[in-house]
Amino acid sequence: MTKKTDPSITIYKPNQRHELGFFATWIVMTRNIINSRELILQLFKRDFFGAYKKSFIGVAWVFISPLFGIITWVFFQMTGVLKPGDVGIPYPAYILIGTSMWGLFMGFFEAAKATLSSGQTLVMQVNYPHEALLFQQTAQLLANFLISFSMNIIVLLIFGVIPSWQIIFLPIVILPLFFLGAAIGLIVSMISIVAVDLDRIVSMGFGLMMYTTPLIYSDKIDSQFIRWLIQWNPLTYLVCSARDIIIYGRLYNTTGFFICAGISFLLFLISWRLFYISENTIIERMV
Repeated sequence: MTKKTDPSITIYKPNQRHELGFFATWIVMTRNIINSRELILQLFKRDFFGAYKKSFIGVAWVFISPLFGIITWVFFQMTGVLKPGDVGIPYPAYILIGTSMWGLFMGFFEAAKATLSSGQTLVMQVNYPHEALLFQQTAQLLANFLISFSMNIIVLLIFGVIPSWQIIFLPIVILPLFFLGAAIGLIVSMISIVAVDLDRIVSMGFGLMMYTTPLIYSDKIDSQFIRWLIQWNPLTYLVCSARDIIIYGRLYNTTGFFICAGISFLLFLISWRLFYISENTIIERMV
């Protein structure tokens, strides 16, 4: 006579997630991501290929979009409107790598911000770890970035700029960009459910921060006020370090980079936990 085993029982309690400690929360979410890897892969393939399915030129948009951005900034330089100063390499190559790294950061932010809205129908109908959507969105972003980044390297070679061998450290250098972008994006995704204006405010704020980050000009400028803004802008150290590791083989500012990287990681852990414990309330408001 075989002994029947009792089926597993899941018990739900009010504020159950709030009772988890900080470390326990991160362990649970990490385990959820690992267990959801097949779901992440399937959602990634669906969205990645679906984004270009009805497009006439398809994946070519990944190459065309940054190309038009380069032409715009080069045109400003030729007309004298923009005076970038001495950047050490041909300006089109400089602007390409810099804006690509900025675009990667903004992509991380947008991916985190759309964590729930991108899969809203699925969120309402299926019970699964919803934090998996963050990594699915991030995987799609990185796939597009790798395609465009290959073009960036070709452009650098055309202009006679040979990337430094330290480019192998780029995946590590861009990690703080993910932590900071995801942290801000997750917070915006939660608050914008009840305060829709926050999304616009943050987006406009990032637009201003791009111009206080030395991506389209040299940081060797005369204005003391602009130098002060550059110095206190955390994205200066994170985005410019990602650019400089490719072009010059060094971090923009080693001390500033590691301080901002540590703060970004801490903000990510805090925002990730806030997202986890408030997820059910957010979904209720989305109905």
